[in-house]
Amino acid sequence: MLTRFCLYGFLKNQRYYEPFLLLALLEKGLTLTDVGLLVGFRALCVNLLEIPSGAIADVLGRRRSMILSMVAYISAFTFFSLSDSHVAMYIAIALFAGGEVFRTGTHKAIIFAWLASQGRESEKTHIYGLTRSWSKLGSAFSALVAGAVVFVLQDYDVVFWACLVPYTLNMINLASYPAWLDGPRHPQPMRQIFRTLGSGLSACWKRRNLRRVLIESMGFEGLYWSSNYYIQPVIQLAVMSLPVAIYMSGDQRTAVLIALITMFVHLCASVASRNAGKLTDRAGSEQRVAHWLWGVDLIGFIVMGVGVVLGLPALLILAFVVLAVAENLWRPVLVSRVATMCDADHTATVLSINSQTCNLFVVVMAPLLGWSIDSLRVMGEKTGASPWWSFAPLVGVGLIVSLAMVVWRAPKRTPADQRGPNHADEGLAGPEKDAQDI
Repeated sequence: MLTRFCLYGFLKNQRYYEPFLLLALLEKGLTLTDVGLLVGFRALCVNLLEIPSGAIADVLGRRRSMILSMVAYISAFTFFSLSDSHVAMYIAIALFAGGEVFRTGTHKAIIFAWLASQGRESEKTHIYGLTRSWSKLGSAFSALVAGAVVFVLQDYDVVFWACLVPYTLNMINLASYPAWLDGPRHPQPMRQIFRTLGSGLSACWKRRNLRRVLIESMGFEGLYWSSNYYIQPVIQLAVMSLPVAIYMSGDQRTAVLIALITMFVHLCASVASRNAGKLTDRAGSEQRVAHWLWGVDLIGFIVMGVGVVLGLPALLILAFVVLAVAENLWRPVLVSRVATMCDADHTATVLSINSQTCNLFVVVMAPLLGWSIDSLRVMGEKTGASPWWSFAPLVGVGLIVSLAMVVWRAPKRTPADQRGPNHADEGLAGPEKDAQDI
């Protein structure tokens, strides 16, 4: 099963459009403000469906939810390829959000259910780090393929079509999972959905440490999701300002540089994910690792700020690499922290709540960042200011959020928090009182 889990992550991350998504949308006539609104709309769609989809996955069948997710992704890629209209982009992003919500948290719940059946619950961080490292290897390979396709064809739409093959293969892989990994079935599914949802929300509200995890996740991952898109225009600006491979066309130079940098980022992320368990062992606790990673995030945004002030694109790119590595150490640690506090039959629900808190941040922040960067860019063109100053809002938000989390003291563990996920009176057990993808 570990091979199939790793294969799922590798195929799921064959997102050939990803290194060029923002540039592809700009080529279709969108501004950064439009892109920010589109990203915010995706987050809003995810928010509307995230929690009930997690409960449905827990109650009606996790494996079937994953297959449905692949179908939604394939539909989204088709819309992205066939149309340039704003309306079609919103339809595509809504379908993409549907793919996200039926996947986020569900596959992790499948992994944790299998670990429980094997008596290997103590390996959560190590196993999830392993599967996530394969996902990032898939992303590195995907960046290489995407760069080659864009270099040869100089057409961004082709990368959407190319995604159909690995996602179809992943549907076959998911269908081969044992049926028992669908989870428990209930004679009154709709009633159980609301019970599962209610118990998950209740626990997230009542448990102080779980509340803290969700707030931290909203800041860390929400900030990363909101800022990650902007590495593409940074690299494009770097291509125009640096005398690199001047015998190529501008699009070809952009394709090569984006592919190489994206591949390097994902290789670093793969190594980081694979070693998340070792880092936790060395630190002594997942909470301590989380505090360290907030410090790394703060350093990353400081480096980005220096790059903006001095107009050095290399420093901005280095900052994005640092943030990506930190995020891929963060995710396995976060998932393990959440799973430790949850009943196994409700893991997908609570992880979906976690994803929703991140999306609340993105709904607000992505459009604001897009608008502010666009505004500063236009202002800079009129005044002759350096184009790198347009990224100052991204630096400002990053410094504020990461500094606030670094100085936020961790709460002491209560006896209720220490007893773990198998106590029905702690708020996460089901009626009978029984842990995203990335």
